[in-house]
Amino acid sequence: MSEAASTRVALAKSTTSRTTTRRHPASTTALLPSLAPLLHEWVPRQRWFAGKGQPVTGFSLVAATEILPLDATATGPGLLHLLVRVHQPGSTAAHAQGDCYQLLLGVRTALPQRLAGARIGLVAEGPLAGRTLYEGLHDPRVADLLLERFRNPGSLGPLRFDRAGPVPAGLAPRVLDTEQSNSSLVYGDALILKIFRRVFPGTNPDLELPLALGREGCGRVPAPVAWFEAATEQEPLTLGVLQPFLRGAQDGWQLALAALAAGRDFLPEAHALGRATAEVHTALAAALPTPPLAHDRTRHLVAGMVERLEAAARAVPALVPYVPGLRTAFDAVAALGGTGSGWDAQRVHGDLHLGQTLRGDDGFWSLIDFEGEPARPLPERRSPQPTVRDVAGMLRSFDYAARSHHPWNPEWAARCRTAYCEGYARAAGSDPRDAPELLRAHETDKAVYEVLYEARHRPDWLPVPMAAIQRLAAGPA
Repeated sequence: MSEAASTRVALAKSTTSRTTTRRHPASTTALLPSLAPLLHEWVPRQRWFAGKGQPVTGFSLVAATEILPLDATATGPGLLHLLVRVHQPGSTAAHAQGDCYQLLLGVRTALPQRLAGARIGLVAEGPLAGRTLYEGLHDPRVADLLLERFRNPGSLGPLRFDRAGPVPAGLAPRVLDTEQSNSSLVYGDALILKIFRRVFPGTNPDLELPLALGREGCGRVPAPVAWFEAATEQEPLTLGVLQPFLRGAQDGWQLALAALAAGRDFLPEAHALGRATAEVHTALAAALPTPPLAHDRTRHLVAGMVERLEAAARAVPALVPYVPGLRTAFDAVAALGGTGSGWDAQRVHGDLHLGQTLRGDDGFWSLIDFEGEPARPLPERRSPQPTVRDVAGMLRSFDYAARSHHPWNPEWAARCRTAYCEGYARAAGSDPRDAPELLRAHETDKAVYEVLYEARHRPDWLPVPMAAIQRLAAGPA
């Protein structure tokens, strides 16, 4: 029997007879300690690992499930799904137990040459002794298996697979190598499966919000086709979302850079992006609660901005001279909130920029990746926010694009910012510039975040947000 056929047989057996029972690999107690030496070397090197810069001191097992039984065949693959806490020194109070990561590990007695680049290592002891461990997503057999799970939803140990519509079979998988905090598989240019690597209790916004937008009939966001979660003692963990793949679409960042390189304006595109953003915000407001940003919530919002500014200034000394000027942006919002002036809040994208947008061949713009800023706690990412948070993110993105081009073209960015706000106002009926204090505060908060990020990860890019810091610290234009 061929490897593919034996894999299908094993899958069929497990699907028909064992999908509702909890399944752990044999000798679960010994499993993680036997894999730990390999994981100690492999996990910190992965792009999705958020704990870079601190040593890994240990691992603890949250859940282990055999998606494909490891004893299905003498030579074929097994697929081991692990949820593992990674322990590091200096953890914050919110993550004292360590961050939880999702691992999909392939197991073979012998690894084919085509999977050599996915190899993690040879297991020396424990229940998998003598077998080779590898990154399972790079194995087409494993990727096919995941798609089949969505085609036949149900429970498998702590895992639950659900779908909102039919899932076609026989789509050839390939791994996308462009993502940082997650991993993605594309199936036949028809579907894309995003695998969340660092997972948190609670529904991930990248599942919750597209589902809500789909119910409202908003076509600006690809609606989830299927998803899977893990049951835990707390809230379920969202593990992955299967969505339509927008074949042939180009992301807004690359289109903006191409326009700059060609000496072209980006005004029609910016205007259309503003309209798309407003349509998404309108649909989210219709689908989910819209609490007012009352005085106590405004105070909490400003306190968070001030705290992030002070932390960034401690880490990046170049920011210190601008702190008093930047504080005035936050103080202005606090003062208005104290007088009883308030704003509406609602669910928003949370991390909107040109790279989170796609334009199809027909010119239609879509918004993607509603996960929010992965560094922020999930409850914060799921909380209602002023819509200008998304607007500020896009305004900063236009500035980033302009400054990435030499010579710098500040007029290009200014015209794009104006066109975007005009497009937003045309669709929403209200202009984000009508709340200048709130918009300036959010743009300042975003620029402070950018300074800290660039100082840590891309020092050569630090002048880009620092130029915005200088402008914002000088006060309203």
